[in-house]
Amino acid sequence: MTTQTTRRRGLARFVPAVAAVLGMSLVLAACGGSDDEGNGGGGGDDVSVTFLPKNLGNPYFETSSKGGKAAVEEFEGTFKEVGPSEATPDSQVSYINTLTQQGTGAIAISANDPEAIGDALQEARDAGTKVVTFDSDTKPEYRDLFVNQADAKGIASKQVELIAKAIGDQGKIAILSASANATNQNEWIKLMEEDLKANHPKIQLVETVYGDDDDQTSFDKTAALLQKHPDLKGIVSPTTVGIAAAARYLSDSQYKGKVQLTGLGTPDQMREYVKNGTVGSFALWNPEDLGYLTAFAAKALVDGDIKGEEGDTFEAGKLGEYTVGADGVVLLGDPLEFNKDNIDDFQF
Repeated sequence: MTTQTTRRRGLARFVPAVAAVLGMSLVLAACGGSDDEGNGGGGGDDVSVTFLPKNLGNPYFETSSKGGKAAVEEFEGTFKEVGPSEATPDSQVSYINTLTQQGTGAIAISANDPEAIGDALQEARDAGTKVVTFDSDTKPEYRDLFVNQADAKGIASKQVELIAKAIGDQGKIAILSASANATNQNEWIKLMEEDLKANHPKIQLVETVYGDDDDQTSFDKTAALLQKHPDLKGIVSPTTVGIAAAARYLSDSQYKGKVQLTGLGTPDQMREYVKNGTVGSFALWNPEDLGYLTAFAAKALVDGDIKGEEGDTFEAGKLGEYTVGADGVVLLGDPLEFNKDNIDDFQF
């Protein structure tokens, strides 16, 4: 055997061995990179939080995501926002599945349906991702925390109070809601119905319609309500998209000043309609604060500072300390009333 042949055989044994070592190194590096990028299992400084609203292009959720991004930047994490264009029951499932595969640290989601996304969220949690619902909840078993914008009863009673005052506590009213499956909307409507029946016997709720959190659909539903009920005295719209669309219709119609409108909206959306007399008053919490609190709650879960159990406490930056209540609920605070006297004091 020549020296050259020996060298060739030695090289032939050496190359596969090196390739195997390099391959194993790449696999290990890839696994390590995934953990560092997503921080799904907790630990590390870079906490990734992805906001998944009911739908993109919605001014309300643009504001809550603004607050979420500000919080994530404050604690030097990684912020991302994804979501569907339409707020349908199962439209969020594919996004949840993708985020699970990417190993994001926490998903902050406003649920379009309390059950339709449950299996996908459970798979995310099984993979180590923390799940925080905000604005609209799922069933409690599908998430770690729910950041509630305000007590449901308080939101409902405030809207009833505003419409009762606007129409002199008597007459026919209708409700223009978001989607028929929205957890928060349905809870508020149920409580409003109970409040009306118990405390406002001269107010008659004639119909509840759904604009699916779509501007044009909500606009059209408003027109249809007034055609069907020409003696309508008021409309309550517990959704920012709906109330703005209804206000736009009323402001250019014969019903301006005759049909009263209230509900939940943002000052920037409603300023024009308050100042031109279409809307007397409406209510909302600060959605920017809601997103901000949600992001800090997600961080506390990812870092292991809390488990989402009743009595857990965590710091939420400029908003201070919060305590987890029963069923893993964190309460932001009470809704605010906006009218011509204070609307210019708020910019969101």
